[in-house]
Amino acid sequence: MTDDVTAEPEFGPTPHLVFNTLDDFVTKYIAQVIRRRLSRSVAIWCPAWWLHEEAVARLSVLWRAFEHLKQDPALGLSFWWTQHADPHLAALMDPDRGPFVLCDPRDGHSDRILDALPILASPPELWTSPVFNASAEIPRDDSEGATPATGLKE
Repeated sequence: MTDDVTAEPEFGPTPHLVFNTLDDFVTKYIAQVIRRRLSRSVAIWCPAWWLHEEAVARLSVLWRAFEHLKQDPALGLSFWWTQHADPHLAALMDPDRGPFVLCDPRDGHSDRILDALPILASPPELWTSPVFNASAEIPRDDSEGATPATGLKE
């Protein structure tokens, strides 16, 4: 027995990655395997996908899930397709609500930026307990004239 408290626990060998970077995963797998009829009304994609934070976040979790689930030779990749790829790609490529909505699959990336979601300060009761009096009145931030429900100016 050792008194060395800084010793790292052994987790076994690091699994071999099929794709070493997110860019490799998107360029060499997603862009090659996913084939869609792209249009402003059916499915949309931005060739500069890396300029969209939501796309980077979703594609990153797709990549990490792929690398993990590929280790299960029986059902891993089937699970990846149905539980990860299908819903994330549907959200990414949604022509009305996805992060690429201002871009065009043929004309490319648009420099216009979607507004961030409106946020009000959360009540301190929520910080220590996820269950609090939901019927309490939501504080209104009148400093900008935005309504709490929509974040839109009245």
